[in-house]
Amino acid sequence: MRLSDFWRLMDDEFGERYSRTLARDLVVDRLGDRTASEALSAGVDPKVVWEAVCRAQDVPRERWLGRDVKPR
Repeated sequence: MRLSDFWRLMDDEFGERYSRTLARDLVVDRLGDRTASEALSAGVDPKVVWEAVCRAQDVPRERWLGRDVKPR
């Protein structure tokens, strides 16, 4: 997963403003007690970070892949 995909999924699920706050402030045990932003900065795969955030926020599995986007 690319970093841009991570942020698109975050924005779609949590909203653009809240997703940034969540990434900056939510400490996730599955990320070694780091925030999503810290984990990404440390080089953790964005997919791993996304799944950890989903689990921490109880996002239903059917939304882990994000919403369907129509091709242009």
